Amino acid sequence: MRISSFKELAKAASEMPKKTVVAVVEAHDLHTLEAVINAKKDNIIEGMLIGNEEKIREILQSEGADPADYTIIPTNGLEESLKVAVDNINAGKATAIMKGKLETGQFMKAIVKKENGLLAGGLLSLIGLYEHPNYHKLLAVTDQGLNTYPDLEGKKALIQNAVKLLHAIGIEEPKVAVLAAVEKVNPKMPESVDGAELKKMNENGEITGCIVEGPISFDLAVKQGAAAIKGYESPVAGDADLLVVPDIACGNILVKCMTDYAGALTAGTIVGAKVPVIVTSRSAEASDKYYSIALAAYSAASY
Repeated sequence: MRISSFKELAKAASEMPKKTVVAVVEAHDLHTLEAVINAKKDNIIEGMLIGNEEKIREILQSEGADPADYTIIPTNGLEESLKVAVDNINAGKATAIMKGKLETGQFMKAIVKKENGLLAGGLLSLIGLYEHPNYHKLLAVTDQGLNTYPDLEGKKALIQNAVKLLHAIGIEEPKVAVLAAVEKVNPKMPESVDGAELKKMNENGEITGCIVEGPISFDLAVKQGAAAIKGYESPVAGDADLLVVPDIACGNILVKCMTDYAGALTAGTIVGAKVPVIVTSRSAEASDKYYSIALAAYSAASY
């Protein structure tokens, strides 16, 4: 089934017979637990809450949740919380991991540490999904927060990671737009060169499971009718499923414009590890965290 909205995503996740167990590291955080409580209440996940037991129970009860409905594992600080989460993932007792009350850098250090065994052998990348009334379907963006300046091979890996996730939510042949400021190759604009090369890789069978177009501008990728005005022919034009940004700065600006200025709903997950990794900003809306949990829960079945 193709998921076309976040409500559909949450509903589909709630109907999965095997529930994703989310290990929440340093779970004694109100905003994180609000999202976890709602996802648990909606039958989307099972919660494994790791951290300060007294504070976790206090927050759960203050939010009207029964601590008995959760697996609560008390720890004596950050390092032990991370170790407990990693051990439970490797033992198959948890099938997703989420950042609670700790810095993103501290959290990611445990994910990428080879000795922890959470890497799947490829590139880790962040994929965001966005829902906006002015666009006719969910729109994915990569990578807006993890890989800083990916080279050609890096962008190839970003596409492959994102395509796997999009397949998991029912998009059988995602339309991929490799963004640039122009639609023609300009040697002085490396992102335009990369766009053309990635399109060739797709045509040659090096990148599969999707349709890649590049270089292509943002308006051509998402605005129906713009291609006809500009005389640009592509099945991706006006109908993109995935936007590949040139670098982290472009991606960060784009998605913040979409959410903070244009009011898009968002969900995101880090892929490329053994399990989905949920990392949301401390300033993220409650809905962002909730839908990120739903995305991780639904996609976990494809791992």
